[in-house]
Amino acid sequence: MKIIHVSGKRKTAIARATLREGNGGIIVNGKSLRAYFPEKMLYDRISEPLILSGDTFKKYNISIDVRGGGKNGQAEAVRLVIAKALAEANSPLREEFMRYDRHLLVADSRQREPRKPNTHGNARGKVQKSYR
Repeated sequence: MKIIHVSGKRKTAIARATLREGNGGIIVNGKSLRAYFPEKMLYDRISEPLILSGDTFKKYNISIDVRGGGKNGQAEAVRLVIAKALAEANSPLREEFMRYDRHLLVADSRQREPRKPNTHGNARGKVQKSYR
């Protein structure tokens, strides 16, 4: 079995994953997936590709390094790299992931809009103008 390296981004979070043969262990920044993402909503979101793959993911160990962004962005980046790695290791999963949610395999490239000068700290807020 070859080792598979994949990376994925969401907002400003970047995740890099290494997939090897193993017994279904997922490590994120040296911690278990449940320990790194204890929030149920985030954990459930990340678990979607694992549930869709059935028992396939139990043949591999996935080690993930994630940097930048907040917890939501990191969770989405981790979800993306898990799905990409499993799809690369097992090609029939690719179609199933695409049918379920395209963003399991294709990065969501939206970024927050930068703030402009004289906009009261908002990207598009303007100084109120009075005509009389």
